[in-house]
Amino acid sequence: MEFVKMGIIGVGNMGSTHSKSIVDGLVPGMQLVAIADRDPNRRAWAKENLPESVTIFEEGDDLIDSGICDGVIIATPHYQHPVLAIKAMKKGLHVMCEKPAGVYTKAVREMNEVAAQCDVTFAMMFNQRTNCVFRKMRELVQSGQYGQIKRVNWIITDWYRAQSYYDSGAWRATWAGEGGGVLLNQCPHNLDLLQWICGMPSKVTAFCHEGKWHNIEVEDDVTAYLEYPNGATGVFITSTADAPGTNRFEITMDKAKIVCENFQLSVYELEVSEREHCFTTKQGFQKPAGKWIDVETDGLNPQHNGVLTAFAAHILRGEPLVAKGEEGINGLTLSNCMHLSSWLGQPVTLPIDEDLFYEKLQEKVATSKVKTGESVHFDTEGTY
Repeated sequence: MEFVKMGIIGVGNMGSTHSKSIVDGLVPGMQLVAIADRDPNRRAWAKENLPESVTIFEEGDDLIDSGICDGVIIATPHYQHPVLAIKAMKKGLHVMCEKPAGVYTKAVREMNEVAAQCDVTFAMMFNQRTNCVFRKMRELVQSGQYGQIKRVNWIITDWYRAQSYYDSGAWRATWAGEGGGVLLNQCPHNLDLLQWICGMPSKVTAFCHEGKWHNIEVEDDVTAYLEYPNGATGVFITSTADAPGTNRFEITMDKAKIVCENFQLSVYELEVSEREHCFTTKQGFQKPAGKWIDVETDGLNPQHNGVLTAFAAHILRGEPLVAKGEEGINGLTLSNCMHLSSWLGQPVTLPIDEDLFYEKLQEKVATSKVKTGESVHFDTEGTY
């Protein structure tokens, strides 16, 4: 096999971007042979903008059953991700899933179990893992050179959205159409990076304010408190209503403070561990000495095309993936925990009670302005 014959299910914002990248030769080892979309306008776009050799389907199921693809990219509504992925994997197709992995972990866990039984490549489109800044943060944290994490803070409030954004589609910001608000649409990359760099917490307490700043039924303002197994704590704050907003990710460790603000990385390194200093110094007000140091990265940030190229290389030559598909459940678990904690008004301990979350989610869906089963067209966010 010289290249992987790919089909894309869902050619909204991200699906159309992926299709053009493949057609333009920006993804080595990959060839686009088919797309599927329920929206006639998107099929018309595909007919006009993609080569005649690309077969156009209305239903993703038909694309999967066609037998003309080696793999698929799933860029559809959140609820459909596990359903289509499972069907594709059972048909022997490799799967690249756009974020999030799904809406609730119970469905994603089933997807992961199917992946384990099928001899196919399964990957997640966590393109921010290719960013040199975040890769360096992970390297510094997990190297052990600065000891353990003590505190994590991420204020990610530069996801501004006006009311007109939410009014642009009936599915937007609805429990039945999207499955959540800022946590499910804008923040899957942030939640994935949070756990990828810092690990999973053991307890979550969250306050998810639904329709606080917009006329929507889902959350647009979230503050979550995280507790980690080693005693570290964290705060995750996000909103779609702050202007200009903030993007600051700060990790305090025994021997350093690592700060990523607006994608710029800086490190304050202590001469000795704070814990050692605390119990040895005779100066009660004296902080341990330290200084800001220069941090070098490789400068690479291939984003979506880098993830797709690695996906093709893994299928063709067994090279490493950027993100295994099974890892998609981790960030979604954080999102589900935040929602459930807010709905119950109490802390949620991991592992999450998946049945309880699903039950509470269905109560939200039952009152949603988009009825379950209604066909809605969806564009996954691609701005981060």
